[in-house]
Amino acid sequence: MTHASAAVSLRPAPAASHPVIHPAGWPPVPAQATPSGRPASPSPAPTAPGLLPPADNVLAVITRPGQESADLGGVLYAFRRAGARLALLSVTRGEVSPLNSTCELLETLRPWELQVAAGLLGISSLTVADYPDGDLSRYPIAELTERVQREIRTHAPDLLLLVDPAAGGPDDAVLAEAACSAAAQAGIPAVARTAPSIRSGWLIDLGAEAAAARATQRSAATAHSSQSEALPELQHHLDLLGGTEQLRWLIPPDPTASGTTRSWHWRNR
Repeated sequence: MTHASAAVSLRPAPAASHPVIHPAGWPPVPAQATPSGRPASPSPAPTAPGLLPPADNVLAVITRPGQESADLGGVLYAFRRAGARLALLSVTRGEVSPLNSTCELLETLRPWELQVAAGLLGISSLTVADYPDGDLSRYPIAELTERVQREIRTHAPDLLLLVDPAAGGPDDAVLAEAACSAAAQAGIPAVARTAPSIRSGWLIDLGAEAAAARATQRSAATAHSSQSEALPELQHHLDLLGGTEQLRWLIPPDPTASGTTRSWHWRNR
């Protein structure tokens, strides 16, 4: 059985009435680079700050459980509030985390923690593959690209959402290269949620519902009980972010394609 065929699909569970504690810690931010290691060129951005890319169906692709909350939670909340349908692919089970506040095996526990977190974030479809956490570079980019393409064929997204490889670790860079290849072949744009220290892209203002967005993000992170030791660090990081998120294009949209960028106005919703 190959890793590409051994994925486990999970339906998001209802929100737990008493969530435990969680998250994945925030990795150090290296110098900005493309997934291949070459210096990144300036990325095109919307014409004004505060604009959310247009999308009716968003496919988020992450390396391991926890990133959907700690890294992408605020942006996923924004897309859901804008009316987009959300799907999520995690290509590993997050089993190499140095943290484990439980007596359970991480490879068994973390996908179920992810299921609860996905439900809190409004994700309607969740797939967890079983590539080895921390070792994605062992696999051909073509194989990982095909794994992402399977999800694209299943969900027909009009946008891929990723963790910025310039703000993540080696596995994030490998996955971003594969996901961008899949997006380019499918003719859909790919956007990355990035760190404030990355000097490209544009800001999304969460506006009047910033507090609700961060509360949802914290609740989703708390669902990862095995990672509870990292929760204070994440809470501090979200406090520093306040009501903004930063995005940048990895695969920009085709300027000849139909559709316009959505303006992010909470008070109109």
